[in-house]
Amino acid sequence: MAISLQKITLEKKGDLHMIDLTKKTDPITQEININLNWSKTTKKGFLGGLFSSDTDIDLDLGCFYELSDGTKNVIDGVQFAKGNGGSKEISTRQGRYTAAPWVWHTGDDRGVAAGSGENIIVNPKGIGELKRIVIYCFIYNGVARWQETNATVTVKVPGKAEIEVQMGKQTSSEPFCAIAEIQFTPDSMGVRKLVTFHPNHSHCDAAYHWGMRWQAGSK
Repeated sequence: MAISLQKITLEKKGDLHMIDLTKKTDPITQEININLNWSKTTKKGFLGGLFSSDTDIDLDLGCFYELSDGTKNVIDGVQFAKGNGGSKEISTRQGRYTAAPWVWHTGDDRGVAAGSGENIIVNPKGIGELKRIVIYCFIYNGVARWQETNATVTVKVPGKAEIEVQMGKQTSSEPFCAIAEIQFTPDSMGVRKLVTFHPNHSHCDAAYHWGMRWQAGSK
């Protein structure tokens, strides 16, 4: 069976794309990759331009996750959060690939060259334990508007069409964006476009009722 290489762009808020995980001809045996990529710099003000070059854009990728047993937490390289309590609480900034939550942030990338970016990967062995993931990104440094970032978030499932959300087309002045929600069932995986904007992590948390306890962090 030929593998389709087309790309699906989620254009409207609420758009949902379903992926069948049961096809014997296309089993999900390789990791799922969530990529945030950007490729531009932004000009400084007039006086700044007299003394230095363009400012590098620094965006960051993160996610809220919920497991099927009710465990909730966040994977993020900048902010600290504590989970929703209980003996199963997990407190880790980059996640864990070889055990729960089966979701791993590969590390911060402050570059702006084409092809750079940040990645969150999902171990296919853990799909049965995952309930949902909300992917977000935020402007850490270098720009005031999303359209200056030329940023794109792509969800890549091996053997399936890539699912793309174009952040460079957004006009909000808020620095934090909940991009998409991934919902898991034993038989399928659905990616829904959110693209809602917030002033910070905690406001997004409240909007989607995750119930984390936040404190400031740094890179």
